[in-house]
Amino acid sequence: MFTIKKISRGTLTATLMLFGLLLAGTSAHAGPMIDKIHFIIPGGAGGGWDGTARGTGEALTGSGLLGSGSYENMSGGGGGKAIGYMIENAASNHGTLMVNSTPIIIRSLVGRFPHNFRDLTPIAGVIGDYAALVVKADSDLKNFGDLVAIYKSNPADLAVAGGSVPGGMDHLVVAMAFKAAGADPNKVNYLPFDAGGKAMAALLSGEADALSTGLGEALELAKAGEIRILVSTAGERIAEAPDVSTLVEQGYDATFVNWRGFFAAPGLPADVRQAYIDILGAMYDKPEWEAVRKRNGWVNIYNPGDDFVKFLEAQEKVVGSLMKELGFL
Repeated sequence: MFTIKKISRGTLTATLMLFGLLLAGTSAHAGPMIDKIHFIIPGGAGGGWDGTARGTGEALTGSGLLGSGSYENMSGGGGGKAIGYMIENAASNHGTLMVNSTPIIIRSLVGRFPHNFRDLTPIAGVIGDYAALVVKADSDLKNFGDLVAIYKSNPADLAVAGGSVPGGMDHLVVAMAFKAAGADPNKVNYLPFDAGGKAMAALLSGEADALSTGLGEALELAKAGEIRILVSTAGERIAEAPDVSTLVEQGYDATFVNWRGFFAAPGLPADVRQAYIDILGAMYDKPEWEAVRKRNGWVNIYNPGDDFVKFLEAQEKVVGSLMKELGFL
């Protein structure tokens, strides 16, 4: 037989308060909390990876979702140095996210480095950035057709810089555009640089006639009057760059969008991975993120967790097929 003893109101209140605190503690510690993130950037300052990592950190900290963010530029090997670092120091890198994009697919296909996205822990794709071909602000070149005209006169007279190795993404964009114009993409004089900032410097110094880069990277310099955007690879004009026409508009059937996202070290615990996914997902609802996105002309493309892996596997097949067609594989 069970008997119910009378409990005083004070005892009952204290018991309920204790129970509530226990529940609150259980909820608060249901998963790891992300208070700070160290962002590894596989290229130098001024490139698309740099802007994506710092812009994401800016939005996360500014909105209060993240306590603090730190950044480390780790150029080398077309991104291979940073990937190797993440793998070799996996156990101590659980507080680190590395930004990357389509080049992780391209460069692993061509054997630029021995690793691929499967050797890391894919977290999420966060944005899409269209490519652009740009010239100095005072250039006489007015559209993509002007570049094609120089090429057809003498391919050696046209130099197009890019922040990637031969066969890399910036080179691939150039090849796609010129192929759409009926040119031989393998005869385009492409000047490779290890980061977008260095490639931009080559354009501004006159070493290159044009530059293949991300549209988001180009917008700020265009607004400052340093460069002029000839054309973008978007399917149609975007609101953040209403004066920039597309290759399609100019009569060339070519479009391209470069995703950018984040990867963690291999062996990351599942609950920590989910915490990273959650904090990046929550960022999209914050005005601080919208300010960063709009400033850079990015497109919101949120591909979290396993969906991100499936996307990467599909892109690997599509890009591999295209690179074979263009003669890069």
